[in-house]
Amino acid sequence: MPLIPIVKEVLLEEKAKQEEMQTVFRGAYSTRYSEYVCVDALGNLLRPQYVTEHFKVILSKNGLKRIRFHDLRHSCASMLLANKVPMKMIQDWLGHSDMSTTANIYSHIDYTSKIETSEVLSNVLAVNI
Repeated sequence: MPLIPIVKEVLLEEKAKQEEMQTVFRGAYSTRYSEYVCVDALGNLLRPQYVTEHFKVILSKNGLKRIRFHDLRHSCASMLLANKVPMKMIQDWLGHSDMSTTANIYSHIDYTSKIETSEVLSNVLAVNI
């Protein structure tokens, strides 16, 4: 998948931060995981739960509604759909093996889409009456 520019920027910032930490901590910095992105200040792998736990902190600090980290996939699919990205492309982006998973589980039609659908029906009915 193509790397979104803002994600590339964040990853490059993280790489620079890790290089700085390696300079500061010298021999105490672990280079065992130098190919990994998710390492702590000393270069050690983060615990798998760290992302989920830290996500809750980010939401709280920013006064946002508490959701599960996985719910971001739902939001992603819904935003792509609301912006007219074809379902097949959304399926590919999310990595689903079939489109029904994407359509039935992850993409929630927003109210604006419902209004657009009602307008199409209204126009079709007006022409055919």
